[in-house]
Amino acid sequence: MSGKISGRDRSFYLEDVSVGQRFSTGSLELDETQIKTFAAQFDPQPFHLDAEIAKATLFGGLVASGWHTAAITMRLLVTSGIPLAWGMIGTECSVKWPNPARPGDTLTVHGEVTQVKPSRSRPDRGTINIIAETRNQRDDVLQILTATLLVPRRSAEDQSGRLRSDIDAKSRKRQ
Repeated sequence: MSGKISGRDRSFYLEDVSVGQRFSTGSLELDETQIKTFAAQFDPQPFHLDAEIAKATLFGGLVASGWHTAAITMRLLVTSGIPLAWGMIGTECSVKWPNPARPGDTLTVHGEVTQVKPSRSRPDRGTINIIAETRNQRDDVLQILTATLLVPRRSAEDQSGRLRSDIDAKSRKRQ
């Protein structure tokens, strides 16, 4: 199976995902207040907090913390990315920020599945690798996320029946 991943009304298991599948999320607009609020709590550097001071930095203006961009990326992946049966459970990742997010940017995530791997030691699960680019409305790449995600296998899940209905119900409540 290849192509585009869609279908927020269902949960995806390892068997539903294949290398080469692409996905895109919804969008979220970033404003100056959000940037300053996040920075004040989590990354209090002048170029995230003060537009006047930020003009004199290498950024030439106020920019969002890379960690703010990462948090927005996570929100977009959870609310409108691949609807994985257990949720977006990461086992490892790397993040790059080639360009900063700025006030007025609208962020969207575009990604691709690069590996699908059943677990050898745990038959009820496996992992997928994704590469996800967070872009703004001008298609500038603001963040590149490479991640390994834990995904349940349908065959083991259906046999045990232990988590599917609970997780699906919780997932629907979040939406």
